Amino acid sequence: MNQSANHAVAGSAQEKLLEGMKAALAEAEGLLRSAASATGDQAAELRARALDSLRTTRESLHDTQESILRQGKKAMREADDYVHDKPWQAVAAVGVVGLLLGLLISRR
Repeated sequence: MNQSANHAVAGSAQEKLLEGMKAALAEAEGLLRSAASATGDQAAELRARALDSLRTTRESLHDTQESILRQGKKAMREADDYVHDKPWQAVAAVGVVGLLLGLLISRR
């Protein structure tokens, strides 16, 4: 998978995560508001559902975090392999980036 495809997958995962988070938090907020006005068993049930929604959201965040860490480690391995396979190209790339940063800094 190339780098642009990796970025597309990561962007899609971030969008799905944000949408899921918003929906879960809105659901939990609604349930807690309903529980505040309810009494007895109904309030307890609504609080339990809200807590379940928050737990599910936390698990989803944990899974997404693990996925992002795996992708980051994969990208680091690929970069390391590239530098080992083509050291002079890596040196040239770093030199060009350093030159550009130097030019930008000296212009200020």
